[in-house]
Amino acid sequence: MRIAGLLSAVALGALALGAGQPQGRTPFQAKTLAFAFDHADHYPGVRLLEASRGADGHFHGRMTSDWYGTIPFDDATLSADGQTLAFETRNINAKEKTRPWTVTANAGGILLTGGIWHSNLHQSGRPATAAEVKRLAFHPVPLPPFRALAPDGQAKTPPMGWSSWNKFADHIDDKTIRAMADAMVSSGLRDAGYVYINIDDGWQGTRGPDGSLRPNARFPDMKALADYVHARGLKLGIYSSPGPRTCAGYEGSYGHVAQDAKTFAAWGIDYLKYDLCSGEWFYDNRDTVVRSYAEMGAALRASGRSMLFSLCEYGRFDVGSWGRSVGGHLWRTTGDITDTYADMAKNGFDHNGKPGDAGPGGWNDPDMLEVGNGGMSDDEYRTHMTLWAMSAAPLLMGHDLRLTSEATKRILTNREVIAIDQDARGVQAQALRKGDGTEIWVKPLADGRRAIALFNRGTSAATLRFTPQDAGLTRFASLRDVWNARALPESTAELAVPAHGTVLLVASGR
Repeated sequence: MRIAGLLSAVALGALALGAGQPQGRTPFQAKTLAFAFDHADHYPGVRLLEASRGADGHFHGRMTSDWYGTIPFDDATLSADGQTLAFETRNINAKEKTRPWTVTANAGGILLTGGIWHSNLHQSGRPATAAEVKRLAFHPVPLPPFRALAPDGQAKTPPMGWSSWNKFADHIDDKTIRAMADAMVSSGLRDAGYVYINIDDGWQGTRGPDGSLRPNARFPDMKALADYVHARGLKLGIYSSPGPRTCAGYEGSYGHVAQDAKTFAAWGIDYLKYDLCSGEWFYDNRDTVVRSYAEMGAALRASGRSMLFSLCEYGRFDVGSWGRSVGGHLWRTTGDITDTYADMAKNGFDHNGKPGDAGPGGWNDPDMLEVGNGGMSDDEYRTHMTLWAMSAAPLLMGHDLRLTSEATKRILTNREVIAIDQDARGVQAQALRKGDGTEIWVKPLADGRRAIALFNRGTSAATLRFTPQDAGLTRFASLRDVWNARALPESTAELAVPAHGTVLLVASGR
């Protein structure tokens, strides 16, 4: 980026352009420019634009934003009338298309138009003083070198619990989290194995004078909340990002990683979900993403408290191959789930990670459960639960626990299904056969039995045939239909599967 000498030119007052300039003159006739935005859009929060004209006649410069820090641009072109500067920036990460921007002169300074990701902003800027440029400048923080972490013995089976995001997004508070903890106990879900109460995005406030992160007014005392959750035999999780902003625009951990880990430990936190979010801009290749997660993994280890570490970077850069080495206990393999069969199936069937990456201590995570949120039928929710159990995936519920219906409870607390997910061998099932919208998956269990899942991804009922050989056996000694809690004849060779439905079997034999 060719902006040498920019700040020295600012100090000399070369930026006093805009309001009061002679008629016919535009700010782009100067060699250096700086404009501040007093009323910046929340996203991406562009506060400052700087540019200088290079020897080639093109402007080169940068914008400074709350979300992404420095956003550079090169080879900006000036319109024939000298009134508009046009340039492009990359769109979050290197794999995204670029986005066009324009800077147009007006009576008071400039009008900036453009956007990042899905935003479209139009905001007016005025000439910035040298002091404002210094105050608004972004100060990048280097990543430490990568150091692999040894396993810590946690997460021998996939974590089970609840997370706030799918139902509440960032509309959460202390009272709601306490109510979820109470409902986890009274509903019997805790006794079925669900123990984590995870606060997702939306709890963060501002940083104190010493840089310590404080919760917002909706969470008056995080330590007291943790004590409340722990007193009910549960564990408390929390959320942050390696970027300056979380996905919902709250304070991230950028530049405060070790400090935040110590804060979480002091509060009594048991689980951290670390979501890439605005870190996509800073960490856009394998090396930087790995090191950003390794930085927090090491900080959690140094905090003095054992915490599960959930990596959420959407499955990029073959995360399953390095997730354990940064201290991760589970890692997202895909984008966000929604409460539709199509999205659930995409995550569960097509983006659930490589089976070889999963096992005791580290798990592929196709995202949270939607069971109970109402967007799917019971057959589809049973498919959802079966897919996650066969994949040895974390079981993190996402509905309002206070409104758990009996039908939802039957799906979520089926002990035989949970046992398949929590099997000590920790094997992720693989599809044995696919075709005509149907799939047969097999998962070997620690006691020598096999879990067999018959899936119908079609929109009408189907009959699926299977044999003992499909499960690696010569014959069935026993065959059990898990969802219907019934024994089947060992001679069973085919079963009807409803549309978008499943049949889950456990077989023994030799």
